[in-house]
Amino acid sequence: LSLWLSLSVSLSQSLSLARSVALSLSGSHLTKHTKFVRDMIREVCGFAPYERRAMELLKVSKDKRALKFIKKRVGTHIRAKRKREELSNILAAMRKAAAKKE
Repeated sequence: LSLWLSLSVSLSQSLSLARSVALSLSGSHLTKHTKFVRDMIREVCGFAPYERRAMELLKVSKDKRALKFIKKRVGTHIRAKRKREELSNILAAMRKAAAKKE
């Protein structure tokens, strides 16, 4: 995989060279070690205050309000959607664990 860019190298811009830029092949693959470390940090530190508030909003089915709240905290719409999905998955896992416990 390479991305071709044209690069002018002369004063008159008449000579242009093509340069290849190698793209990362690993992508956003989550390794076992990284997952372990993130889970350990989550277990030790818990949730940030804004995450706890967003989870409360999700518990009462205020998904859109939770998205707006998270977006204000994390900065972008894409990151906010990802965070909301992560928190809703955690809530579902907590509900499942509570049901299994009873």
